[in-house]
Amino acid sequence: MDKGLALLLTAVAGGLIALQAPINAGLGRATGSLPAALVSFSIGTVALAAIVVLSGKAGGLSSTFDVSWYYLLGGLLGAVYVTNALIAVSAIGAGGVAAATITGQLIASVAIDRLGLFGLDQVGLGPERIAGVVLLIAGTLLVLR
Repeated sequence: MDKGLALLLTAVAGGLIALQAPINAGLGRATGSLPAALVSFSIGTVALAAIVVLSGKAGGLSSTFDVSWYYLLGGLLGAVYVTNALIAVSAIGAGGVAAATITGQLIASVAIDRLGLFGLDQVGLGPERIAGVVLLIAGTLLVLR
């Protein structure tokens, strides 16, 4: 995929994620936080199952357990995020959830890149990357004020 298109699609997906916390929080007011997380993931699971089947890619599921165990934790990590976001949005708002999420993602991602975890190439930790993290932390603190 072209880098420009990848950047655009990722930014759009990020915008959609910003909708997730307040939408799930609204559901949580009606059902409770944990049931809302379950409903959210159930609907997402049904949608993904349909996409996999309709795309003709269901055969790839046969290799699911041919990977290291930690590659199977993505859904669990997503469940932790969704549950936390729908609870935290009432305390810090949608902007706070988005800012804190992005900051946490960046800090963890820079560390993952630096260490070359999960089969990724190692990426150095230069002053530009450090400045980017510091500025994002500062921005998050400003959003939360």
